Amino acid sequence: MALSFTAFTTRTVYADIPEDVRRIMRRSLLDTIGVAIIGTSTENARIARRYATEFWGAAEGKAGARMIADGRRVSPAGAAFAGAVTIDSIDAHDGYTPAKGHAGSAVVPALLAIFDARRENGSPPSGQDLMVGLALGYEIGYRCGLSHHAILGDYHTSGAWNAVGIASVGARLLGLDADGIRHAAGIAEYHGPRSPMMRCIRFPTMLRDGVGWGAPTGVSAAYMAALGFTGAPALTVEGDEARQHWSDLGERWRVTGTHYKRYPVCRWAHPSLDAIRDLMTQYNVTHRQIERIRICTFRYATELAGADPKNLDELAYAIVYPVAIMAVRGAIGRNELSDAVFLDADIRRVAQATQLTESRHYTKISTDKRWADVTLTLTDGRVLESGPRTPRGDPDDPLSDTEISQKFNAFTEGLIDSSRARALEEACARFDTLNRSELADLFDLIFDAVNERS
Repeated sequence: MALSFTAFTTRTVYADIPEDVRRIMRRSLLDTIGVAIIGTSTENARIARRYATEFWGAAEGKAGARMIADGRRVSPAGAAFAGAVTIDSIDAHDGYTPAKGHAGSAVVPALLAIFDARRENGSPPSGQDLMVGLALGYEIGYRCGLSHHAILGDYHTSGAWNAVGIASVGARLLGLDADGIRHAAGIAEYHGPRSPMMRCIRFPTMLRDGVGWGAPTGVSAAYMAALGFTGAPALTVEGDEARQHWSDLGERWRVTGTHYKRYPVCRWAHPSLDAIRDLMTQYNVTHRQIERIRICTFRYATELAGADPKNLDELAYAIVYPVAIMAVRGAIGRNELSDAVFLDADIRRVAQATQLTESRHYTKISTDKRWADVTLTLTDGRVLESGPRTPRGDPDDPLSDTEISQKFNAFTEGLIDSSRARALEEACARFDTLNRSELADLFDLIFDAVNERS
């Protein structure tokens, strides 16, 4: 039986969450924390942590919340801000293609901040509490994303819609009733950063996916509603035009559509990256044999272009240069997230020999999945074609638990001790079974600083 938004938010308990949803949340927590840990090394994250420390400190007499992989205490909103910017600075976090964005990069740091503040104030959560919070935050966020894009029309960042999921769950965690939750959602919707996504794709900067402001907006909305601030209704939740996106709430879980990334660049580049990787492996081709590359994909993706990026923000929103990196190095991982890749003569040669074009057919069908194909022309005259591709990591072609683990360990190696990495991985794999004391230990592992904090 379908539930209303407030009934779903207030009444859902651990037993109501299907096991397949629980499994996804366990994977997402580990995956997101791994991205956060490597993200601490970026300039984006360093600035965000400094800003949160200097201008978003904990109120006098309040315990505050710790920043992920840093440990210093700031306000819950400040911790959510710093965590979201840190995660978003490495474009390798989970997402939901139909909503054109990401929930975990905002929901995870925001809810961890609220839970950490509650714990310090004498209300420690259990693993089941965390599971319910994450599952509801993702589910409401995804549905709100679908509603936002259907009703509002323009393509805006994830920060707008995941603010509503955070606010709704945050209000529940703060003990608000159904009316208070409605006001929290309305505040978050109204104040959420409806920032134009294509602007950051065309002009890549540290702004990224808007979650840096979406996460603290959701946290702030929950605390404001707890103080009596009003804001209901959230029209993307309660409006007549939104109804279709909430009609099966509690019966169908959109969370099961979560995808995971193999590479730390925009998801739109992934089918091309998979295609070039597989073609070169299958035919035993080296980059020296490549005369030119043709990438055919959907319209939005052609705006990523990016044949000559100057920094990691520009690389994250590119296709041509990441494909060239894959062609030359056979991987895009931690080692490729360095300034050295921008100076590599072989990568630059392949990038200049790459053409990016639109397929109207791919534009039409790239809704729930993203499509592309790659054609390699070799110096000996051979032409190799990948055929239509969608990315690995989609629900119908998922990354294995082993691949998620390998990604986590590759991202965290050298930044945290191997014993801490193992403990994090083991705890995340069963976090919903942890008692309050064990969950507190997991929080310490998440919040402790990396080996060299900047």
